[in-house]
Order: sequence, then C-alpha cells, then structure tokens
Amino acid sequence: MLTLLGSPRRCCDGLTRRETLKAGALAMLGGFGLPQLLQAEEAPGRRRGRAKSVICLYLLGGAATQDMIDLKPNAPPEIRGEFRPIATRVPGIQVCEHLPRMAQWTDKIAIVRSLNHRAGCHNTLPSYTGYEQLLPDITTIRDTYPPSMGSVCESLRTRHGDLPDYVYMPCYLGWGQAIRRPGPYAGFLGQRFDPLFTECLPTAAPGPQAPSAGHPRTVLGNPRLPESSLGDGITIDRLNRRRGLLGQFDDGVRRAETSRSPDHFGRTQQRAFNLLTSANVRAAFDLERENPRLRDRYGRTLFGNCALIARRLVEANVRFVNVTWDLFWDRVPINYDAWDTHTRNFAILRDVNLPEFDRTYTALLEDLQLRGLLDDTLVVVMSEMGRTPRINGNAGRDHWTFCYGMWFAGAGIRGGTVYGSSDAQAAYVRDLPVSTGDVCATIYECLGIDPDMPAHDRAGRPIPIAQGGRPIRDIMV
Repeated sequence: MLTLLGSPRRCCDGLTRRETLKAGALAMLGGFGLPQLLQAEEAPGRRRGRAKSVICLYLLGGAATQDMIDLKPNAPPEIRGEFRPIATRVPGIQVCEHLPRMAQWTDKIAIVRSLNHRAGCHNTLPSYTGYEQLLPDITTIRDTYPPSMGSVCESLRTRHGDLPDYVYMPCYLGWGQAIRRPGPYAGFLGQRFDPLFTECLPTAAPGPQAPSAGHPRTVLGNPRLPESSLGDGITIDRLNRRRGLLGQFDDGVRRAETSRSPDHFGRTQQRAFNLLTSANVRAAFDLERENPRLRDRYGRTLFGNCALIARRLVEANVRFVNVTWDLFWDRVPINYDAWDTHTRNFAILRDVNLPEFDRTYTALLEDLQLRGLLDDTLVVVMSEMGRTPRINGNAGRDHWTFCYGMWFAGAGIRGGTVYGSSDAQAAYVRDLPVSTGDVCATIYECLGIDPDMPAHDRAGRPIPIAQGGRPIRDIMV
C-alpha cells in the first residue's frame, strides 16, 4: 500500500488532502483512482445528472411483466392469460387491471418492454451490474465479480455523515432461502464498498391456510439495523475510549496489511461505530416517527415498510437504496413464490402481489412528489428475468430471459413513454432491444456518473462500470 503523508485537514469537498493523494494509488490495487473519480461526475461535456438518489424496487423471482405492463389481449388464451389491460393517464399506454393506482402515474413513468439477456435464469448479477455471462453458481458471491451500481456510488462517496451511500433492505439477497445470491456486492472493488444490509424477522399475515408453493402469505415485519445496540456495561464514552485505543494500532495494522482492500477495516469500523452511536441513523429507521395514515398508505407489510424507510433514507441524502421483494421459504416458510410464479401465476398476482405492489409503489411516488423529492430521486422497478409466454399446466409461467419489461420514474426520466416492444406473444424482442448494461448505464447517466468510467479488476484491467451498456436516451429528459 502506497501511503503519502500530509495534512489531515479536510477540503471543501469532504476529502482530506492525504486521501486525495492516496486516491491515485488505489487504481493499482483495484477500484478507482483519482482520474476515475474526476471522470465519474466532472468529465468535460457531460450533462449534470438530475438524480441525487436512486430507489431500486427489486422483484425477485422474475416478475411476469406481460401480465403487468405488456399485456397481449389479442393473443391466444394460453398466452394472454386472465388479466385485462386498462387505460392509463397517458393515452395509448395500458397496464394491468390490477394496477389501477399505477395507471394514474404513467405520466411520470417510462416503460421498457424489450429487456433481455442470455446469462441464465435467476442470475441476479446482470441486473445489478450489467454483466451478462453465465455463472458457475448463482447462489455464491465472488470477489472477482464486477461491482453493483450501489457499490460504485458508495466508492465515489465524498460527503461525510453517519449514513452510508448504499443501503440494502430488508436482508441480504437470498437470506430467506439460506443462500447468497450475487449482484448487490462490491465485487472486485472490495468489501468496504458492500451495502449496509439490514436484517429482518419476517412473519406471515393471517390467512386461511398454511403457506405453500402457489399459496403465499403477505410478509410482515420491519427492516432493522444490524448490531444496533450496545452490549451490557458498554456506554458511549467507553465505546469512544475503545475506538481511540483501536486507532493507536491502525498504523501498524495497515503496514502489515496484505489485503487488496486498503482502509477496509477503518471504513467497516466507522460504519459499525456510527450504527451504534448515531441518533441520525436510528432515526432514519424509526417508523414510529411517521404519520400512521402514511404508514397505512404504504401498507404495513415488510415491502411497504422498507419502501417508506427508503424515502426517509433518500431524504437523508443516501445515494442508492435497494428494496427487494424477496422469497421466504427456507428460514421462514411464509412466501414460497415471491415473483417466481410457476404455479397459480394469476391467483398470486391478483390476490397478493399486484395489489400490494400497486399500493406501495404509488404511495412511494406520491410521498416523494409531495415532499419535493421526486425530481431528485430515480425510482426503478426491475427483476432478474421474465416469464414464459405460454402458461404451463399449473396455471403458472416458467423462467424466461429472452424478453421482459421494467420501468423507471422520477429524476431524469421522460414520463409517459414506452421504449421497445415485444412480439405478439411477449416472447421475443420485436424492436429496440435493451440489455441489462443499458439499464445500468441509464441509471448511471441519471446520477451524472459516466457509464464508461473504468473500474480496475483484480488483474488491473479497466472494466467499464456499465459493462459497455448505453443509456436509453429516448426515455431521458
């Protein structure tokens, strides 16, 4: 590790002079050097990003978007399914009859109907990074994978505060199945840029029968901060003294450090200390401070509570917040399907998923708009894949990556637009194909981050952070 001595006094941008000099050395160890930091948001000729923050609503399992935002009413029954399209606020744009609230917000929404990849089913890495390659294992994380969008935002962080710039709720991806899915992590940038993962203790809403495949229950609960209480006998003063003592050993530890993650311990320890001691951090997650009627509007579900906290986090200037509608069937047998609807696709969407999503999603947009935050916040809805055009023998739809949809709203987005189209059966892209890299590039562009900015992998090779994806400029203002 190359260490340069200098004044610890902070500059107006929040960086110390020592950190500024050190930044140039980081490129040799993987990650971003000073040229990349400057390229990220200050490249000559770049338009300034309209989005200060991103909220990503991630529908794990592969949402059947042809039953949501790309219905095919003229297709045969085994293709079109049970739902009818309804008119929306924007003439010519239709959505599912079970998304009536969302229909009133299409003037703020840009729908993409031609997303596709060939990186395999339930591969969550492409949607977070734009990396479209088959993986040896989709239930294992590796430090050789490219960084997620949130981790890039965390790595470019210059502001000071108790909250990180990347928060992931309600738990790490795959927790409910006792696995770890790749995608949301920092990969070769180093673990110090991983998100702050919250934890949860989900419970099932009352229902007429025990949860099973095809018969999910609404998931209740709140995300909570990990390790957010002091142990017995530990006061804030005592914790501060321990922190000061630990700091005396830092120089020696870093001299002996052989890890490729410079300052990993300091950053991780700072985060842990902030979680334990910061009133601002605890306040951001305290829903008791919210108006009960607003909580009811979001829906007092795990997904609804996470979305409401996401609004609180962007209000506190957190840059990237992810809220996942996850599966809970191993650790806690509550929801066996999420959006992976192999069985009873239409019953699950009609009775549980679409009404709950419609309520929470539109409450979030309305809340952001009333607070003057929607013009600064990009809200993204996506899955890792789609579902088959043909309905199977269990009234479900199976895995499909060749054509599906997603949508954007808020900062940087031209509402009331549709980009790309699928064929008559929502099976394959008819025109204007969109890759996961294009989606990532669009999000970076809205944030004012150059999607071509290179991050250096473990071999020192420069890899564009959007994996060569191009922004979808037709849906951007």
